Amino acid sequence: MDLHGKHIILGSGSPRRRELLKGLDIDFEVDTCNYFEERFSSDIPYDQVPRLMSEGKSKGFHRPLKENDILITADTMVILPGNPGEILGKPKDREDAIRMLRDLSGREHHVTTAVTIRSTGKTCTFEVTTEVWFKDLTDEEITYYVDTYKPFDKAGAYAIQEWIGHVGITRIEGSYFNVVGFPVQRVYQALQQFL
Repeated sequence: MDLHGKHIILGSGSPRRRELLKGLDIDFEVDTCNYFEERFSSDIPYDQVPRLMSEGKSKGFHRPLKENDILITADTMVILPGNPGEILGKPKDREDAIRMLRDLSGREHHVTTAVTIRSTGKTCTFEVTTEVWFKDLTDEEITYYVDTYKPFDKAGAYAIQEWIGHVGITRIEGSYFNVVGFPVQRVYQALQQFL
């Protein structure tokens, strides 16, 4: 992709996002310095939270953008649909991770990533949602995964590309890479329109 002299900044410390963006064969810099606090009110509808977080990270970037800068920020959430729906963030500890995986066991859930791309003159935010189904997980499978892979930095306490995804996910509808944490096909499309 011809960047037309633009300087791409990935405002995320996620190694998975970095790896996926590298897959687009574009040069970029990682800059995670940000003043945004990732908190939200419980009265905000759960399906609006990823957009709120992604846009907040973009606005909270530590410096004004230069003329040739394009900043990319993102937020991924695992959502258990229902009335009300429940957001499964990063687990607080081992017990929380086990609880989340028990909640996901035998059910469908949604993985939503909101991405904000911003320059000095333009901002674009979009969301991608993938539906994911887990088989009924045994307690032995859950504790093995949590104790071996320690998924404490992952929304919903799992990574699709790790052991639990290999043995437990029976079906997905939508972007696989979105579940990994970054819908790169849509990012590529949006960057083309931006340039």
